[in-house]
Amino acid sequence: IPRYRGHYVLFYRCGTHRHIDCDVKAGKIINPEFIAKCPPGCQDVKYRVYGTDIYASFSSVCNAAIHSGIIDNAGGKILVQKVAGHSGYRGSFSNGVRSLSLPRWRESFLVSGTMVEHQTTSFAPHKKHSYQKGLKVFSVFLCLSSDCKVDLSFLMDGSWSIGKRRFQLQKRFLGNVAQALGIGSAGPLMGIVQYGDDPSTEFNLKTYTNSKDLRSAIEKIPQRGGLSNVGKALSFVNKNFFLDANGNRGGAPNVVVVLVDGWPTDQVEEASRLARESGINIFFVTVEAATEIEKQNVIEPDFVDKAVCRTNGFYSINVPSWFSLHKVVQPLVKRVCDSNRLACSKTCLNSADIGFVIDGSSSVGTGNFRTVLQFVANISKEFEISDTDTRIGAVQYTYEQRLEFSFDKYSTKQDVLSAIKRISYWSGGTSTGAAISYATEQLFSKSKPNKRKIMILITDGRSYDDVSVPAMAAHQNGKLFYCYLLSPHASAFIQGREMRFATIRRHWMKFYEGK
Repeated sequence: IPRYRGHYVLFYRCGTHRHIDCDVKAGKIINPEFIAKCPPGCQDVKYRVYGTDIYASFSSVCNAAIHSGIIDNAGGKILVQKVAGHSGYRGSFSNGVRSLSLPRWRESFLVSGTMVEHQTTSFAPHKKHSYQKGLKVFSVFLCLSSDCKVDLSFLMDGSWSIGKRRFQLQKRFLGNVAQALGIGSAGPLMGIVQYGDDPSTEFNLKTYTNSKDLRSAIEKIPQRGGLSNVGKALSFVNKNFFLDANGNRGGAPNVVVVLVDGWPTDQVEEASRLARESGINIFFVTVEAATEIEKQNVIEPDFVDKAVCRTNGFYSINVPSWFSLHKVVQPLVKRVCDSNRLACSKTCLNSADIGFVIDGSSSVGTGNFRTVLQFVANISKEFEISDTDTRIGAVQYTYEQRLEFSFDKYSTKQDVLSAIKRISYWSGGTSTGAAISYATEQLFSKSKPNKRKIMILITDGRSYDDVSVPAMAAHQNGKLFYCYLLSPHASAFIQGREMRFATIRRHWMKFYEGK
């Protein structure tokens, strides 16, 4: 059984839960362990409770959960564990519920939620385990989907500033996370990189394929010392960790969780951006933030907001003390397993300014132009659009050029799609080279410095001016990645609709990889 600070930690992976009424007693349910959902309004004297912390099975399950502080009168999910009967149950008043004393009962039960600490007397939560009087047991109730498949790298802080005791707490935390995840070749895989002055891989994704072996390996990791060079560690992981040779599975999301004691001693923003653009989801768990005096020496005061994909709190967890770290096991595991919210896995690039340069010449035609706009909209749908994520801009051209909308005009996906739909067909001659120069000067000059700059040119391939010189200038202008989509006739967009996304992704990755 995993332990935390000398105490046992019990992990439970939940499946389906049962809805129960307020008057349901634990003794009426046969299962030794079950998950129940209590309705609102169970805090009532008619739903009697016997005991404190350990309850007689004659008690109302839901009111006992309120008494213990697991839920309130609004109801909620709880985990119930049947244990042996006791010779006596002590009544008390807690959380608005008065529990009663009882001299003896044949069966007892415990209730727990996300993370609750029980001060126990002698009991056996499971037949093959017994505990001494006064031992504390942490019950971790994890509601995870059975299809949690993720390739996970933990960056553990090995700097001297963390100290030996907190380094041990960090290792126990990692062991508890490994246990909660349920490591396996068909599910989540986990490797660890320790950082200080320089990062070093302790073990990669394919080294251990079960939680028991992984936890044993974590316990043996020595502290390497040094500074807290998080940026250097992120660059190392981006280039070296998620490789096929190291067990990267391709179809599983790549996730990095960075544990930081205090603050980094190097720049984090650029390394994080490059990692995100490689499709890596970055989470930060920060512990014991810098004091007011120490903040004067911090290189990047807002390093977490600069490093993560979103600044909505999903990708960052702050823990006030290393002794509270066990409380974030469940929230962290839930987040890294939530594939629907791992934004960096959904697009080949993140934090980009994408500018569409659209041919509106007479040779395109009205019908084909509308199809081109649908093509632009379909590409835009693939990205998370906001001021801090991907931004979209558009230019239409004939002999002349027109800025349809700039990068900072719209900050939601719906607004961008509506703006694309409103673009009216211009008609006229074709000066593609001039359009590229215009987009570089009028659209991309307003791009943010930390954004990847991508120009997507859509044309029927006929131009009355030179294209090569403006295209080369655009490509060389401040890491501008230039993607050129060429079709002999605009009607090809209609004939090959099924090939659109394959074509754009193939061209995109070709330019992105610099081939």
